[in-house]
Amino acid sequence: MKQKFLAVLCALTLLFSAVPGASALEGESARAAAALSALHIIDGPGDLDAPAARAMVNALFVRLSGIQFESNSLDAAISQGWTSVTSGQQEAIPASECFSMLLRFLGYDGYDSSTDPLCPRRTGLAARDYGETLTLGDFYQLLRDALLFPDVNGVSLVQRLIDQGLCSQAEAEALGLFSQALTARQVSDRYTAAVFRIRSFDTDKAYQKDLQSGEASGFFISPDGLAVTNHHTIDDALHATATLVTGEAYPIERVLYYDAQIDIALVRVSRTSLDGVETPAFACLELAETGTQDLRPGDAVYTLGNPLGLGLAVSSGIVSAVGREVENYSLPMVMNTADISQGSSGGALLNVFGHVVAVTSGAYTYGNNMYLAVPIDPILQADWTAEGMTLPEAVEDFSRAQTE
Repeated sequence: MKQKFLAVLCALTLLFSAVPGASALEGESARAAAALSALHIIDGPGDLDAPAARAMVNALFVRLSGIQFESNSLDAAISQGWTSVTSGQQEAIPASECFSMLLRFLGYDGYDSSTDPLCPRRTGLAARDYGETLTLGDFYQLLRDALLFPDVNGVSLVQRLIDQGLCSQAEAEALGLFSQALTARQVSDRYTAAVFRIRSFDTDKAYQKDLQSGEASGFFISPDGLAVTNHHTIDDALHATATLVTGEAYPIERVLYYDAQIDIALVRVSRTSLDGVETPAFACLELAETGTQDLRPGDAVYTLGNPLGLGLAVSSGIVSAVGREVENYSLPMVMNTADISQGSSGGALLNVFGHVVAVTSGAYTYGNNMYLAVPIDPILQADWTAEGMTLPEAVEDFSRAQTE
């Protein structure tokens, strides 16, 4: 199965977005504090508007590690390679420094948000932008959101805490941390980092002048840049770029597989941005192993894409029908009510477990909430290791096939 190809970093998008609303406390920071208190990570919320001091952050990372240190928290954090900052221990910790510590704590030594401030959003570690420095409430939020973030060995932070006895499985389950069904909020927080906006250019001159010929969507399925979109989004593109939620843009280099009759394509996105920045890995989505086989009318689904070219967005709905025969498509389609618009073509249709089941493609012009998506099944069967073609070669290949 092609999913076996996915590296550990493919799981980088698996974030926990929010605890259930059972807490009597209001506000994101208060709910995060309540969740961390319930898991015995912190003793109480404290002043959530106060700065998150370096000393406190160091001490908490030491506590999360479960390792007994004879030295103080700062010395322990330095000895473990989580930080090298020795000054200003009572000052507010910069967000970039804190995220770098968290990534190193989880074993990801190749990331440094102090030199690459966009990496927390690009990888999916951060569900939002936190600004320059952190309040205590901010720190609790980012720590709560990282509870299901896997370490370099694929083990989630909350599982590590359970294994070392800091909290119990039952306490984590009571907070919904192991719930399989996702809300729209959780889908947005966890997976938006894996989706991108496609800008296509049909001539070299248009590309040089940044005059796009089309807007569409796509999503990563492997951390090294394999991605999926509709074929019609690139069928006449000599150049195309993928813009992430961070605003970073990367060239789409090759087309590994396409089927115009099914309207689906497997492409490779460069790991070097248009600004020349090398990216260690992309956040990515997992494909449903059975494709649309287990999809049923009435199932909840979510879409992630770039409607009207306005930026990445999430919508929700239900499956209206599966196996719907549609003119000009050689494969039966999934009809659903999760809103899409022009520009959403090539986006991801996710089931309630966050797995891609189809690629958003179109809609019935005169229908109400009758949106169409191409089953992901052909990508499961495609050769992910193929050399593929450049975009101009793919355009020429498609043009030649039309005339034969």
